[in-house]
Amino acid sequence: MLSSLLLLIGITLMYSTPLVFGALGGVISERSGVVNIGIEGMMTVGAFTAASVSYFTGNPWLGLLAAGAAGGLISLLHAIASVTFKADQTISGIAINLIGPGVSLFFCRLLFSNATMTLPSNTLPKLFGENAFGDSPAKNLNVDITVVLALIAAVLLWFFLYRTKWGLHVRAVGEHPAAADTLGINVGRTRYACVIASGILAGFGGASMTLAIISQFTPTAISGQGFIALAAVIFGKWTPIGAYGACMLFGFAQALTVVLGGNDSIVAVPSQILAMLPYILTIVVLILFVGRSVAPKADGEPYEKGVR
Repeated sequence: MLSSLLLLIGITLMYSTPLVFGALGGVISERSGVVNIGIEGMMTVGAFTAASVSYFTGNPWLGLLAAGAAGGLISLLHAIASVTFKADQTISGIAINLIGPGVSLFFCRLLFSNATMTLPSNTLPKLFGENAFGDSPAKNLNVDITVVLALIAAVLLWFFLYRTKWGLHVRAVGEHPAAADTLGINVGRTRYACVIASGILAGFGGASMTLAIISQFTPTAISGQGFIALAAVIFGKWTPIGAYGACMLFGFAQALTVVLGGNDSIVAVPSQILAMLPYILTIVVLILFVGRSVAPKADGEPYEKGVR
């Protein structure tokens, strides 16, 4: 019983980590007034970059940093379209979701002559597991370093948004950009910084998938996690800690699919139902909570200086 419980906790933490990074990216972007539904594409680019850099350098930490840089670079396209050219932010996000997987698959075939590449052993270190606990039940608490990094990122983002003047500027731009502009806050620069930061965080989320969970890149490495992260942003009411808790809930749903789908499971559940469980939970949460959650007032609205 203890082994199963620790296994459930470990898998929950493991699968929630990519969602946490993606959701935090969504929080910082939407708090500044820019809707970013392109997190899925940014995570895919980050996943491929992390795996390929780690493969060629033998250093997963360089892969993690490169993933953040790649995510930030592709998010710059979203910032240019949404902030500079005031394009429809939803359309821009959809374009990112199409560009990200396409670019990743193209370079994967170019570099590895295949749509899939597998890491030999260049993955991020585990904090717990067989090396720490031997054959004890605690070995099932298979937690890697990205779990801790995600928690630290959530706390730091909360502190930034609610305990610093720069965070106050971000929230002001997302609520009333015209008023923020009159106070000397550069709305465009603030939104650029937040959108790029969201891409960096999303890139880290993709990296945590390929470097800590599956140890390879495939075209389906990121399959819906970006959209689930967006649901976590809404469920968490556009706050870092709320989004973190929502990601834990979605990670728990994913963990149930693994535990209940195991050969030693005491409950027989059809595999099709298990595969749908995380997405069903996402839809239920959106139906129940989207009407109760209030987004920043200027979220999704391009700002034109001098227009009231």
